[in-house]
Amino acid sequence: MNQTRRAPESDDLLRRLDQLLGIGVALSKERDINKLLETILVAAKDITNADGGTLYRMTEERTLTFEIMRNDTLGIAMGGTSGVEIPFYPVHLFDKENQPINTMVVAYAVHHDQSVNIADAYVEEGFDFSGTKNFDKKTNYRSRSFLTVPMKNHENEIIGVLQLINAKHPGTGEVAAFSDADQHLAESLASQAAIALTNRLLINHLETLFESFISLINAAIDDKSPYTGGHCERVPVLTMMLAEAVNNCDVGPLKDFTMSDRDRYELKIAGLLHDCGKVTTPVHVVDKATKLQTIFDRIGLIDTRFEVIRRDIELDALRNGADPQDQLKSIDDDRAFLRRVNIGGELMAEADQKRVHAIAKKYLWRNPDGEIVDFLSEDEVKNLTIRAGTLTGEERGIINHHIEVTIQMLESLPWPKHLTHVPEYAGGHHERMDGKGYPRGLTREQMSIQARCMGIADIFEALTAKDRPYKKGKTLTDSLTILGKFKLGGHVDPDLFDVFMWEKVYEKYARQFLDSEQVDTVDLSKIPGYVPPPVS
Repeated sequence: MNQTRRAPESDDLLRRLDQLLGIGVALSKERDINKLLETILVAAKDITNADGGTLYRMTEERTLTFEIMRNDTLGIAMGGTSGVEIPFYPVHLFDKENQPINTMVVAYAVHHDQSVNIADAYVEEGFDFSGTKNFDKKTNYRSRSFLTVPMKNHENEIIGVLQLINAKHPGTGEVAAFSDADQHLAESLASQAAIALTNRLLINHLETLFESFISLINAAIDDKSPYTGGHCERVPVLTMMLAEAVNNCDVGPLKDFTMSDRDRYELKIAGLLHDCGKVTTPVHVVDKATKLQTIFDRIGLIDTRFEVIRRDIELDALRNGADPQDQLKSIDDDRAFLRRVNIGGELMAEADQKRVHAIAKKYLWRNPDGEIVDFLSEDEVKNLTIRAGTLTGEERGIINHHIEVTIQMLESLPWPKHLTHVPEYAGGHHERMDGKGYPRGLTREQMSIQARCMGIADIFEALTAKDRPYKKGKTLTDSLTILGKFKLGGHVDPDLFDVFMWEKVYEKYARQFLDSEQVDTVDLSKIPGYVPPPVS
C-alpha cells in the first residue's frame, strides 16, 4: 500500500513558494545552457524533495534526448556540468508507422500535453516500466513515485520534459507519492524554466547570427584581400590574450582591472569589427605590394624603356664602331636599383631618393605622342621615392580613412546595453597615447583600457604578420624592439606594454600564429622600455 505524504504545512508551502520565486530569478540570469538545464533539474528536485530526476530536450527528429540526470541515493550525476555523458538512447515519440507512442510516460506527457503523477510505477497500469525495472535490478534501487511535467515555451510548444522520481518525506526520508502541491510547484517551475530556456536559446541564436554576420563582413574583406583577412582574424585573438593577461596580473598599475563574461564578449565583438570599414577600401591600395603597383606593377614598363634605350645604344655602337659596355653597365645598374627601391622597406635613404630623381632626367625618352619627356614620369618618381613602405601620402590617407568608416558604421548601430562600448573599443586602435594618433587624436586618459589593448594588438600583429604583400614577418625580438620604442615614444600604453612583457603574451601568440623562424630567443634586457615586474 502506497503511503502518501501529508499535506505540507502552510509555512512549508510559503517557504517553497518563496524558493520558487528565487529560482525564477536565478534562471533568468543564467547564460550557459548546460548550467541552466542543470539548475532547472536541481531546483525541481529541491522544491519537491525528489530523490532523482531527468531533464529531456525535444529534438527536431521528434525524440527526447537525455540532457541532465541526477539521483542522490545512487550518487548519479550525468550531463550538464558533470562532464559525464549520459549513455542512453533518445526516447522515441513515434513508432515506425509514425503512430504516437503512449506507453512511455515521458512520451505520453508530450502527446497529451499534461503532467503525469504516478504513485508507484510497479503497480501502475498502462505504461511500460520494463526499462525502469531493469535499471532498478542492476542498481538495487526502487523507483516508485514519478512526476512527469512537459515544458512549454511562449508559443505553447513543448520543448522538453521534466521527470522527477521518488518524492521523500522531508522529516522521515520515506519515499511517497508526489502531492498536489508538489505537482503545482513543479508545473510552475517547468513553465518558468521553459521560458528561461527559450529566451536563452533565442539570445544564443541571435548572438550566433550576429557573429555570423560579422564573419560575413570579414569574409567580404578577405575576398578583396587575403592579407587583411588574416589580420581581421588575428587582432581579436591577440586583443583577448592581452586583456586576459591584464585581468590576471596582480602587480603594477593595472592590477585592479577585471573583466566579467559580458565584458569579454563586448571586447571580442569589438575586435572582430575593428576593421570593418576596410570593406570600402580600394583593393589596389590595400594590396599595393610595390611602390609602382596599381592594377599591375609598372616596374615592367620601366624595364621596357630600359630595353629600348639599351637597344638604341647597341645599334648606335654598331654603326660607329664604339664599345657600349660602360653605357650598358650603367643602364643595368640603374635598372637593378629601381627594381630594388620599388620593393619598399622600413626607411629609404636620402641618397637613394636623389638617385631616383637623377635617373628620371638621365635618359631621354619619347612618349607615345612623339614628345621628348623625362625617363620617369612625375607620378613614378613620387612613388619610387616613398620614404617608408609602398604607399604615397594620398594612398595612406585612403587606408587611414577606413577607421573613420569603421566608427561611422558602428556608431550608427543600435547597440544593446552590454555592447555600447564596441564603437569606442574598435575605433581607438589607431590612436596614440600622446594624442598624435588618428582619427580623433585621443590621449591615453581619453581611452579605455580595452581600446588601448586593441592598439597594441593591432601593431604587434602588423609587425609579425607574414602574409603582407610588401614585407616579411619580423622576429619576436625585432617586433618587441619596435614595440618597446613605441612605448618610450608615447605611441602605446606603457602599462599595457609592461603586462604584455611580464605575462609573455607574445610567446602565447607566437605559438599560435608565427612561423618557427620568427620565434627567436628574446633577451629582455635589450628590449627598449622593458622593466622587470614589481614584487607582489
